[in-house]
Amino acid sequence: MDVQAVPMTDPAAVAKARRKRQRQRDFKKSLPLYVLLLPSAILLLIFAYVPLYGLVMAFQNYSPALGVFHSPWVGLKNFTQFFNSYQFPITLKNTLVISVYSLLVNTPLPVGLAILTNQMRRQGFKKVFQVISYLPHFISIMVMCGMILIFLSPQSGLFANLFRLFGAKLPDIMSSANAFSHVYVWTDVWQNLGWNSIIYIAALSSIDPTYYEAATMDGATAWQKIRNIDIPMVMPTVMIILIMSVGNLLNVGFEKVLLLQNPLNMQGSEIISTYVYKIGLQNFQYSLSTAIGLFNTVINVILLLGVNWISKKTTDTSLF
Repeated sequence: MDVQAVPMTDPAAVAKARRKRQRQRDFKKSLPLYVLLLPSAILLLIFAYVPLYGLVMAFQNYSPALGVFHSPWVGLKNFTQFFNSYQFPITLKNTLVISVYSLLVNTPLPVGLAILTNQMRRQGFKKVFQVISYLPHFISIMVMCGMILIFLSPQSGLFANLFRLFGAKLPDIMSSANAFSHVYVWTDVWQNLGWNSIIYIAALSSIDPTYYEAATMDGATAWQKIRNIDIPMVMPTVMIILIMSVGNLLNVGFEKVLLLQNPLNMQGSEIISTYVYKIGLQNFQYSLSTAIGLFNTVINVILLLGVNWISKKTTDTSLF
């Protein structure tokens, strides 16, 4: 008897061999896709995962002369220093205020704009409206901040001149710490509202038209269609975007905040990312800045996992 034929009489062995051959066929079939994926995977590995070894600096008194592997260990001293500093409550408060404010505004408004766009029946006007709403997204952060400073200048800005027409004087908004979060959030709405609505427009366009036909036959109004068809159908997409946004809650736009900062509004504009930049790159306190960045990342991960778990339990929608 052939000894090689004995194992093949076992149904489990036959099934295992069949699965192995199927995996090999699937791999050969998908090989071109893996080749296309390879450059992205290499870049991700080099720029996202390899630098993670630098996180050990958060637990060291890092010295460039000694390097990562020879700098003395200090444990949690850098974290304690940040938590006990006078900047900790200021930066954490400002980061949370701007982030939560932005989340509350930028979550419902793109959905509303998408529903409004979806209700437009004149295709020519709809396309022009979409292009106009998308265009501000392509303005660079540098140019956008320059426009904001020019528009809000109390001497020669656009709004200052409009105020003068009515005999009023525009206050120096960019010198007010309390006004900074409003300026940041609402200019962000102007720049990104149309762009952020694209994914919701795509979700609405995928709704089965028979739902609307049945609602029309039942005599439903446009508002009833929005409330009973559009909003429920788009909610899974809203929840996914919300989970991802909460996962980046403490990652406020660093460049925009830094460009709009000045000594007068610092109490309302100093956030964690700008503080890390100043501590690390301007003051050369690499270990402290790494510790602050690690703290920021850990909080974001906890928030992401928590919101994802809550969403999965309450709405059956989650990232994983």
